[in-house]
Amino acid sequence: MDTITTITSIDSVSIEATDPVVAERFYAEAFGLGERIRVIETDAPTSGFRGYTLSLTVPRPGDVRLLVDRAVAAGATVVKPIAKNLWGVGATVQAPDGAIWKIATTAKKDTTPATGAVDSIVLLLGAEDVTATKRFYVDHGLKLGKSFGSYAEFDLPGTAVKLGVYKRRALAKDAGVDEAGTGSHRIRIASREGATFTDPDGFVWGQAA
Repeated sequence: MDTITTITSIDSVSIEATDPVVAERFYAEAFGLGERIRVIETDAPTSGFRGYTLSLTVPRPGDVRLLVDRAVAAGATVVKPIAKNLWGVGATVQAPDGAIWKIATTAKKDTTPATGAVDSIVLLLGAEDVTATKRFYVDHGLKLGKSFGSYAEFDLPGTAVKLGVYKRRALAKDAGVDEAGTGSHRIRIASREGATFTDPDGFVWGQAA
């Protein structure tokens, strides 16, 4: 019988890129996230939506503008321009390596100057069957936090990157991209426990870069 490694956290996320030098420079210049976001070289075929998004939650609208400007200056493409919404202010950009990043705040107005600080990083995985994927991660030790409809997030206190799952179609719509995509997700998730496995939607957990 296979032993399931219990996971309690995400230590880092590695983005797989054909040009790791360009990718590493982009993340350093645009977001400055340090070891939480790493880069691995790959030539694995991929096309279209890769089935996940990474989000940066920030303190105020000014930080959204600052980080979007930095990302564009470093080579990103704007997918959804900065706009107010029901939850606050947000925008979506695509990094040169193809990863989709959402930058958002729940604040409606600036009360202090923007600094570019990031409150949290959130990895949202697109799932074909949210219930099955949610059960998979609970079986691997993660505690369920908020869960409603086609969305669920896990309670990972003190973790470097937060984790949630969302219906793939809904995730693509939220990101502002077409849901079609094939090939590699081009992402690897590393836990503090060093767990190695692949989830029901093909997302790989393994050692950090």
